[in-house]
Amino acid sequence: MLTEIRNARQVEGEGFRRWFMDEYFDLIVWYDDEQSIVGFQLCYDKQRKERAITWTRDHGFQHNRIDAGETPGHSKMTPIVVADGAFSRDPIVERFRAASTGIQPEIAQFVRETLQQYPSA
Repeated sequence: MLTEIRNARQVEGEGFRRWFMDEYFDLIVWYDDEQSIVGFQLCYDKQRKERAITWTRDHGFQHNRIDAGETPGHSKMTPIVVADGAFSRDPIVERFRAASTGIQPEIAQFVRETLQQYPSA
């Protein structure tokens, strides 16, 4: 079940953000000065093949894989996002629905409804 990370690091110029996590998901939600949601990033499958679906009001959706920066025989590098294939919308939305019961209903609903707008594969 997702729980909020208190005192999430704020990045200048990015808007206020909140961060929620569990063993499968990380959810970062960005707000504007009027406290409206202007974007979110839902990272999923963190233990196996981490990917991220990002939505912003200005740019829409982007789906990426997280490259952990691990290359055998070399020092670990900083993780980065790289383009990924299709987003399996329905299974992720259903898993998010179950995991988000402990966060504010309006946040969970906004993320679910927005993810439902992503074209199904």
